[in-house]
Amino acid sequence: MIESKNAVDNEYLELELLLEGIFRKYGFDFREYSGAHIKRRLSHRLSAAGMQNFTQILHRIIYDEEFFKQILLDLSINVTEMYRDPTFYLELRQRVIPYLSTYPFIKIWHAGCSAGQEVYSNAILLEEENLLDRSQIYATDFNEKILQRAKEGIYPIEEIRKYTENYQKAGGRNSFSEYYTAHYDSALIKKSLKDNILFSFHNLVTDGVFGEMNMVFCRNVLIYFNKELQNKVLKLFHDSLIPGGFLCLGSKESLKFSAVEDDFEIISQQEKIYRKRR
Repeated sequence: MIESKNAVDNEYLELELLLEGIFRKYGFDFREYSGAHIKRRLSHRLSAAGMQNFTQILHRIIYDEEFFKQILLDLSINVTEMYRDPTFYLELRQRVIPYLSTYPFIKIWHAGCSAGQEVYSNAILLEEENLLDRSQIYATDFNEKILQRAKEGIYPIEEIRKYTENYQKAGGRNSFSEYYTAHYDSALIKKSLKDNILFSFHNLVTDGVFGEMNMVFCRNVLIYFNKELQNKVLKLFHDSLIPGGFLCLGSKESLKFSAVEDDFEIISQQEKIYRKRR
């Protein structure tokens, strides 16, 4: 029993040293991510690379930058889809858009945008509400490779059926096929939706405030952070929003018990939409 506990402790020590090495060598800080999440992601790479332990990964990333890029992709959070959680987008359309429409210009930040599916979902919604032309969407991620995929806006055609169902449940007003061009086994998001989107690098863990936003999306990212990092990032969002700006989190995320809880009013408890108090 003691031997088993020692093995677990040693494994987590190796993980800590690996994350410290990534931070000191490349500047990416995963030290405050959830330990279980990090272990799960790196265990996959351990197996795929035929390595025996995390120390071997540490040794290789020190001398092999290409291998580190693979690790970085492993640690990215890329599970998403267009109109993920349709009821969230329905609520957004009905309860948030009326407020946003009162502004002459709208600035929106998608933090941790991954491959861009939710960014384009938002752009479609704004276009249907005649707000896209006076909106600027900033879509950021720390992973350059996934950011490039977001810029391209090309998704497997087999995923479009699910996206179409989500769009319809979210109150979509047109045929979803109007927003992409099918080409063999891929669907390309139409160019006009990209005109008001700026994709750029931003690391939530190490970078600062991102302008005066009317709305911030960061859905299903905080769940991978520990409590301290969650508070740090939520403070970053608070400082990035104008008074009266909206914060949209994922279904399993919340401001409850956070350091900024009292600085926001709840717009939708169910859909995790908050508004910064004036």
